[in-house]
Amino acid sequence: MARAAARPLWLAIPSRYAGRPRRNARWLLGLLALLLLASLAVQGSDTAPPPMAESSIQGTEILLQGVVEDIRHGADYYTATAQTLRAMGAPVNSLLVFRLPTLGVLQAAISPIAAALLLYGLALATLLVWWRRLQGVFSSSRARVVAVLLAAIGMMSAILGHLLAMHDLWAGLLIALSLASRLPGRWITAAALGLSAALIRETAVLYLLVMMILALLEGQRREAIGWLAVLSLFATVLAFHAQAVAQAVGPAAEASTGWDGAAGFGFAVQSVVATTALSLAPAVIAALAAVLAIAGWSAWRDPLATRALAVIVVQLLVMTFFGTPDRVHWSFLIAPIVPIGLVFVPDALRDLARSALDRRRITVTRTAA
Repeated sequence: MARAAARPLWLAIPSRYAGRPRRNARWLLGLLALLLLASLAVQGSDTAPPPMAESSIQGTEILLQGVVEDIRHGADYYTATAQTLRAMGAPVNSLLVFRLPTLGVLQAAISPIAAALLLYGLALATLLVWWRRLQGVFSSSRARVVAVLLAAIGMMSAILGHLLAMHDLWAGLLIALSLASRLPGRWITAAALGLSAALIRETAVLYLLVMMILALLEGQRREAIGWLAVLSLFATVLAFHAQAVAQAVGPAAEASTGWDGAAGFGFAVQSVVATTALSLAPAVIAALAAVLAIAGWSAWRDPLATRALAVIVVQLLVMTFFGTPDRVHWSFLIAPIVPIGLVFVPDALRDLARSALDRRRITVTRTAA
């Protein structure tokens, strides 16, 4: 028997778990416990991101910065990228190692200071849009402030400005901005921002796919067609990009690992930790907080929460089955939105615990006719 929903703690309306049947609540709490344990599986293993995460991210940043500098000195993007990869002993025959030239060419055309200001501006705009989007979601402005501060925790690397050339970082901010900009019947801005993210980091195409599928499931046919058009435009750009890469690398190229990986769920969670300010906390606490944040998104009754959770889960699955220690930076795509989920955790845990501990029984009394 479902229990009546209690008054929300932080949310303005009851969470998705309010009034759940006792057995259902217990199963959900058990699943959460398993996920928390799985997130710790990577601790002490050879694939654990810390301290390898920092060196991996910095190595990628050095490579990308080298490409930007070569373009500033007159090289074309594809030649500069191929030469830099070969100089670092990296394979060049995979499309995955060649980012789209959008960000590199843009940064080469402006000064490093201008690039830093542009990154700061994007981060600030994302925080402001999320502040506006969360209006009315909570029962007090204090929780809304906490939510935006949690978003800032996810944007730590952007705020510090030390990874200017990291494509995944810029794309993650654009994805977060796109999510907050999307409203029922108002999706054009979100689609444009999503396309911008994919044109900077091609793996952000997963975000476009998720948004199209959810629009279809919700019966938003016009929006789904819009996302399909964006995907078609991206596919066209990617085809030209692939042709340019083939010309740059030539027929004799080094072998690439492609999508080989499968580092596991614990690695995926630790990658999220490594790309946010959660990395400042002890490793175990940070991993548990990351899983709670992800689960927290499932508690908010709103289409935005459904989309955010779907995007996070899809990226985590990619990291789980195709992640390797040198791909920690992939989690920058979801880093800005993951920590926000922690603000929904108090209501979710209280509602689940309240339902799981419900001992009420139904008594049937027969009366004489």
